[in-house]
Amino acid sequence: MKAKKTFLYISFIISIGVLLYSCKEAPKKVLATETITFTKDGTLQFFKSETDSVLASLDIEIAETEYETQTGLMYRDAMEDTQGMLFIFPEVAFHSFYMKNTKIALDIIYIDENLRIASIQKNAQPMDETSLSSGVAVQYVLEVNAGLTDAWKVTEGDRISYQRQ
Repeated sequence: MKAKKTFLYISFIISIGVLLYSCKEAPKKVLATETITFTKDGTLQFFKSETDSVLASLDIEIAETEYETQTGLMYRDAMEDTQGMLFIFPEVAFHSFYMKNTKIALDIIYIDENLRIASIQKNAQPMDETSLSSGVAVQYVLEVNAGLTDAWKVTEGDRISYQRQ
């Protein structure tokens, strides 16, 4: 009988301990904010359509996977004027971009399957969710800091060339 009381007493104490432990609030996880940095995947050059002269050269990060193309330059604090992100799509199609969660103003350059600039959306504003359409079917899109297409005098009809690293 004494053993039974001892067993019940120990069981009661363990049950209380488990109950108190399980009701204890778990510590809250703090998500570290990670800075996304540029990863050089290759180089790109702009060429003037009439003269074939080089207008500008860039280091590029290439976005090809579904995740990379959906994320693009979101959450980045800055990008150098000598850098850009080239999106490569598997098929020629109309494409629209928006600036959701993008902290830097961009020029968005839409490029056809022959590597000719088809259209340019200049000075896309940070965090703006307005759809910015290519206007025509394209296979590539290049994002650079806002104002650079004007500074480099890049226009529709000019072409690009790129090389993977």
